[in-house]
Amino acid sequence: MPSRVPRAGKSGALAISFRGRWKNRANLPQASLDRQRIPASDYLTIWLVRGTAMGIRKLAYAAMAAALTVSFSASAQEWKPSEPVTIIVPWAAGGSTDTVTRIVAGELTKAFGQNFVILNQPGASGSVGTRAAWEAAHDGLTIAAGAVADLGAYPVFGTLDAQLSDWRLYLHVANPGLISVPVNSEWQDFGQLLEALKTSSTPITVSSGGLSSATAISMQTLEKATKINYRQIVYEGGNPAVISTVSGETQFTAATATEQVDMIRAGRLRPLAVIADQPLELEGFGTVPPVTEWLPEIKSAPNYFGIYLPADTPQEVLDAMDKVWAEQIKDNEVLKKHAAERGALFNATYGDEAVKASTPYLSINAWQQFESGAAPNDPTGFGIPKPE
Repeated sequence: MPSRVPRAGKSGALAISFRGRWKNRANLPQASLDRQRIPASDYLTIWLVRGTAMGIRKLAYAAMAAALTVSFSASAQEWKPSEPVTIIVPWAAGGSTDTVTRIVAGELTKAFGQNFVILNQPGASGSVGTRAAWEAAHDGLTIAAGAVADLGAYPVFGTLDAQLSDWRLYLHVANPGLISVPVNSEWQDFGQLLEALKTSSTPITVSSGGLSSATAISMQTLEKATKINYRQIVYEGGNPAVISTVSGETQFTAATATEQVDMIRAGRLRPLAVIADQPLELEGFGTVPPVTEWLPEIKSAPNYFGIYLPADTPQEVLDAMDKVWAEQIKDNEVLKKHAAERGALFNATYGDEAVKASTPYLSINAWQQFESGAAPNDPTGFGIPKPE
C-alpha cells in the first residue's frame, strides 16, 4: 500500500509515494499515474521539507519530542496526591519530631489540596517507623520524618540499609540539645552538675529518647570532652524522656529545647546549658548559657529535622515537593513562629543544600556511635565524613 504522502506534480496533481520513498513521476507507469492523481485543490496546505520524506519525518519526530517534553513538564507541575498522604513519625506523640511535623503536615495539606496525616510508629530508636516508610511504595504517598542525625546513622547501626543518599531531604528546623534538671534539683548551674558527673561514685541517670537521640549525642559529646559517670534510661521518644525527669524518675535530661520548653515555662525544669557555642534565647524564660562556658573544647552543630522521600520517587513528585518547599515552606510564617516559641532554629531547605546543612551533626553522631562501640559499621562506608 502507498504511504499516502503527497507530492505536487507538474500538472498540478499529486503523485503518491510508495513504501515511504518519493518517486519521480517519470519513472512510474502511466496507469499508476492515472490511478494516483489527486487534484491539488483538494489540499489546503502542503509543506515540503527539502523535497524529501526524510525531512518530513524529522519534523514529525521533533514535534513528537517537543510534545512529550511539554507533557512531562506539565505533569510535574500538576502532580497532586490522589489520596491522603501518610507521614510516618518514628517517635512517640508529643516529642519534638511529632510536634513540628504536625505543623508541616498542615501546611502541605493547604499547598497540595490533599490531607497529609501523621502516623506515630516508634521503636528501635526511630528505625521501625523509618523502615515502614522505606518499604512502602515509592510513590509520594508515604513519607518519613525525623532528624537527619538518625536517618543517616541507621546503616551505621545496621538497623536500615538505606543510607542518606537514598533519600531526598526536606528540612525545616534545627533543634539544639538542652541540659536541664528538675526545678527542685540540688544543681543550680551546669558547673555543679558537671562536677557531680565527674566525681559521683554511682552513675547519674539521664533520660534519653534512644541510641541516636539528642540526649545520647549530647552525652557522648560531653564524654568525649571529659570523663563522666552517667547512665542513660531510654524511653520511646523525647517527650516521655522529659516527663521522667520532671517526675524525678531520672536526674536530668539533655533532650531538645523544643521538647523541654513547656516544662521550663511551667517552672518544672531548670535549664542549665545548651549544647552549642552560643547562648540560647528561650521566649518566656530568658538566656541559657552555652556548654562551652565550662567545656570550651566541645564542638557542636545543629540537629536538623525534616521529612524525607525516597530518592527514586517519580521525578514529577519530587519536582512538586521541591516547588512547594521553595515557594510555600522556605519562608513560612507559621513554622517561623513555631521555631521562635520552641527554642528552635528555622532553616527550611531541600536537596543538596539540605545535605550540606545537616551533614556536620550527622558526622558527629555517626562517628561517636561507631567509636564508642555502640554502632558496628564504619561510617566511611556510607559516605559520612569524620568530623574535623
